[in-house]
Amino acid sequence: MASIEIFSDPAHRHQVLELWETIFAYEEAHNRPGLAIDKKLAVNDQLFFVAIVEDEVIGTLLAGYDGHRGWLYSVAVQPSHRNKGIGSALIGHAEQALTARGCLKINLQIGAGNEGVSGFYESLGYAVEPRVSMGKRILLNIPPSSQD
Repeated sequence: MASIEIFSDPAHRHQVLELWETIFAYEEAHNRPGLAIDKKLAVNDQLFFVAIVEDEVIGTLLAGYDGHRGWLYSVAVQPSHRNKGIGSALIGHAEQALTARGCLKINLQIGAGNEGVSGFYESLGYAVEPRVSMGKRILLNIPPSSQD
């Protein structure tokens, strides 16, 4: 079974980048994997988790907490390690960390085209809620290029 750890090993950065590029295929500048890692580490909230097997990153989860609600982001598991409880373990670990901080509710979003994963989240107690998700990119804070 994988161990769940707080991301702290710079040697794991490249593995996380590769995993996210494989799983998410983000095209928007604000979602560049290297930028996302750097921004999360700058917050230093200890809510960036990796699943490790034999020093290989096989899963990730970013969590956020604003003092009221928690969020789950970048939940990813290597395709070769899926259906082994890794995603559930990552989510459980993040839920414990958020609960310990006093979190009242945990949210997540599923990107368009990935709706098939909703059954996985429902099995963990998450439910679709009647919401409209809106966003605004702050271009001033998005560098024109990023070294990953």
